[in-house]
Amino acid sequence: MNMITIAVIDTGICNLRSVTKALEAVGASPRVVRSPAELAAAGAPGLVLPGVGALRDCVASLHTSGLAGSVRAWIAADRPFLGVCLGMQALFDRSEEGNVTGLGIFPGEVVRFRRPPELKIPHMGWNTVRFVQPRPALGTGLSPDSDAFYFVHSFHCVPADRALVLAECDYGGVFTAAIARGRVFATQFHPEKSQAKGLQIYRNFATVAAA
Repeated sequence: MNMITIAVIDTGICNLRSVTKALEAVGASPRVVRSPAELAAAGAPGLVLPGVGALRDCVASLHTSGLAGSVRAWIAADRPFLGVCLGMQALFDRSEEGNVTGLGIFPGEVVRFRRPPELKIPHMGWNTVRFVQPRPALGTGLSPDSDAFYFVHSFHCVPADRALVLAECDYGGVFTAAIARGRVFATQFHPEKSQAKGLQIYRNFATVAAA
């Protein structure tokens, strides 16, 4: 794969260094963007929306910068997109975390984990992911049901459309670990913190963007 430019949105609360280093490690050329003009100037075929912290801050930053509209248009055009953690949660209608309104790209909500007291919240650490869509592009080179990825979250996405679910994880009950529709993907786990398996996720995304 020739070096391909991947735009990475800086919301001010995302782990930019980890994400850009992961993209560089798989042979991509990350370009950090903070406005629609910078996104257009990047000329990138792929776009990544990472995020850590509070969803309210992530969504507010996207609206303030004007990139909320850019993300909506990008996904509507089925251009290669990867949301990570908050970058996945932001795509839905609303979240229980502060009763935040999301971008409303996909019907559904983000809800707080309700688990027995012996299970710590946030859900933090390594957990096995099971792909439920057949032959997913993001899962190339990965086990369909035995690879572990790194999670840090107290809320999880509940898509209204079951067909959107790409992968699931079990933490005192099954929840959505990743979604996919066309060339649009998002993961609740952090590929950039998931060592070799996580790099494979970024490698697969770069391959989709380069196609």
